Amino acid sequence: MTKFMDVHHGMVGITADQLMEAHKADLAIEGEEGVHFEQAWADPASGTVYCLSEAPSADAVWRVHSRTGHPADEIHPVPLSV
Repeated sequence: MTKFMDVHHGMVGITADQLMEAHKADLAIEGEEGVHFEQAWADPASGTVYCLSEAPSADAVWRVHSRTGHPADEIHPVPLSV
């Protein structure tokens, strides 16, 4: 499986609790698409949220986020890491 970094825009003012709730919603259904969300980060000032996952495809990541009410604006494969 491939790692993906997805980006959400427009979440200005997101709190730690809201980020955790969104992450928990993804975790609750991730298995239905074969996705595993590893971690999420947010910048409340800019409204940008980043999520790292492992998934069979970018489409699978998009479907999970869409079903939980926060579709990703960008999804990037991350084939290399150190």
